[in-house]
Amino acid sequence: MVILLACRFTIDLKMNNVTIHPSAIVDEGAQIGEGSRVWHFAHVCAGAKIGQGVSLGQNVFVGNKVVIGDRCKVQNNVSVYDNVTLEEGVFCGPSMVFTNVYNPRSLIERKSEYRNTLVKKGATLGANCTIVCGATIGEFAFVGAGAVVNKDVKPYALMVGVPAKHVGWMSEYGEQIPLPTQGEGSYTCPHTRQVYTLNHDQLKRQQP
Repeated sequence: MVILLACRFTIDLKMNNVTIHPSAIVDEGAQIGEGSRVWHFAHVCAGAKIGQGVSLGQNVFVGNKVVIGDRCKVQNNVSVYDNVTLEEGVFCGPSMVFTNVYNPRSLIERKSEYRNTLVKKGATLGANCTIVCGATIGEFAFVGAGAVVNKDVKPYALMVGVPAKHVGWMSEYGEQIPLPTQGEGSYTCPHTRQVYTLNHDQLKRQQP
């Protein structure tokens, strides 16, 4: 883990295999893991903790109380605000939105009311979707482009619409599983040979 000690970089920097574009701002104290890349006009605040092999796209903002796990990809124009945690391998599509205050008002201070948002391992958050604060997004869930999520999402669930509704399941490979949202059944991924089992309204991958 690299702890950066400069507030602004005016040249490309590769330090312990961390690449930071000249236009990016990384505040003193931010932690960025080996192999990570911070692209044009991004801003990483001092308290941020970013894992290894992370990509922060153009115009990304990362707040102080943010944890981003290894191998996450945060695409252009995404702001990851305080109290958001991304586990390993999360994909944040272009211009998707996180919030951290449920009922904001400009005239009322509510920084003490931030709600935690947790996005678990391998989840995909599609372009222009919105994750309302306080939600937990389950492992390998898939939130479709433009959806608005205002409640917890089950592992492997495919969520679309406004507000987002559970319409199916997605494999770890990133393809829709041909099983209903409720019932009994199993499916074997043709790419990975992983086996998924549906029991009532929960989908699980069988461990090898």
